[in-house]
Amino acid sequence: MAKKNIKGLDRRNFLKLAGAGAVTGAAALYGCKNTTGLRTAGSSSPGEVPTDRMTYRTNPHTGDKASLLGYGCMRWPLRTNSNGEEEVDQDAVNELVDYAIVHGVNYFDTAPVYVRGWSETATGIALKRHPRDKFFIATKMSNFNPSTQTLEGSKAMYYKSLCELHVDYIDYYLLHSVGGSIEDFENRFIKNGVLDFLIKEKEAGRIRNLGWSFHGVVEAFDHVLGMDIQWDFCQIQLNYQDWKHATGRNVNAEYLYGELVKKNVPAIIMEPLLGGRLSRVPAQALALMKQVHPEDTAATWAFRYAGSPEHVLTVLSGMVYMEHLQENIRTYSPLVPLNEQEYEVLEQVKDILINAEYIQCTECQYCMPCPYGIDIPGTFSHYNRCVSEGKLAKSSMNENYRQARRAFLVGYNRRVEKPRQADHCIGCDICRLKCPQRINIPQEMDRIDQYAEKLKQKIEF
Repeated sequence: MAKKNIKGLDRRNFLKLAGAGAVTGAAALYGCKNTTGLRTAGSSSPGEVPTDRMTYRTNPHTGDKASLLGYGCMRWPLRTNSNGEEEVDQDAVNELVDYAIVHGVNYFDTAPVYVRGWSETATGIALKRHPRDKFFIATKMSNFNPSTQTLEGSKAMYYKSLCELHVDYIDYYLLHSVGGSIEDFENRFIKNGVLDFLIKEKEAGRIRNLGWSFHGVVEAFDHVLGMDIQWDFCQIQLNYQDWKHATGRNVNAEYLYGELVKKNVPAIIMEPLLGGRLSRVPAQALALMKQVHPEDTAATWAFRYAGSPEHVLTVLSGMVYMEHLQENIRTYSPLVPLNEQEYEVLEQVKDILINAEYIQCTECQYCMPCPYGIDIPGTFSHYNRCVSEGKLAKSSMNENYRQARRAFLVGYNRRVEKPRQADHCIGCDICRLKCPQRINIPQEMDRIDQYAEKLKQKIEF
């Protein structure tokens, strides 16, 4: 990702040496150009990355002008340290955050449970190097564990977030993943006094906007939205497939968004790419898009869709790679809302997708770590990629069987270490209970394992 620029100094070391002055240095270094020369997969030209054309939306409750592109901090880049242990690559995080801020991104979304509990720390380190008025920070009350569901346990989580993020107030604070049931919401936030505590923190100015993120059943959504509280925002899953065809632990975004508009509650959007699947659409779907915009990627279409509704405040993207950050900045600098023809194209694309054999995994990592070392998101991602590229053999008699067999097996071994593949799953079911999409993970692991074994053994099917 680093490219030599000034007297052999790469961008990462430049920003590391610049320290607190990284914003000024980055502006001088980057200008308006894509200095990496990297392209997002499927793009035809890097193009310029504007520093002054970001689209902003205004929060009606506080007047905040939030960048339409929000940085989701669920998937920070990792590296292996000198002890052979995995950790957040803080230099890479700093570089990404610096670049985002220089190019107009000001909304950063994290949580105590993201990146195995490392996200708040890494995000806080990167952001504290910038003036506090240059960014909005969002984090969450992730009190899923019974030990954190007491008032004292939840308070401790809240105060730790302030400490890890190096701030004395939080711009956007969420009740995390509300919606499993009304009873669950009452136990996590009402009966223990946690919501009352957070409302007092808002009155004291330590929380500027109070809201919640939703995964669950419509009855729970209606219950929370209907409370005698003026929620400042709500985070929902919205993309062109979920608009009318949500699966798993979700409700159609058309309904969720419509109800939020009625209550004057701005929407924060998560999963605009549906775990990356909408950036890897089948060839026939991509061909429809290319007929209208030959230069645009599938990801660009998905981000334009998510940002087009006017009551969307910001669209979150977990950008691990610089080229993804650059492409998304271009898409929203400025946003060109979808027109009627483009909506019709996405309806056709959606029809193709819902008939595909995708596993509905968003790679959120909630299922990880697996106690038996299985790389669940990596395994599902490889399988879904083969589906989207048309490289999943439906039969050993298929004309392209040999190519499909090689693509799956070779790609599987490259992407997922053999001890972490589906054949090592024992079906303990721990992961299934954690999955927001309600995927029967052991069942899907068994299906992938059986498919892989047929290919390995060259069994006819």
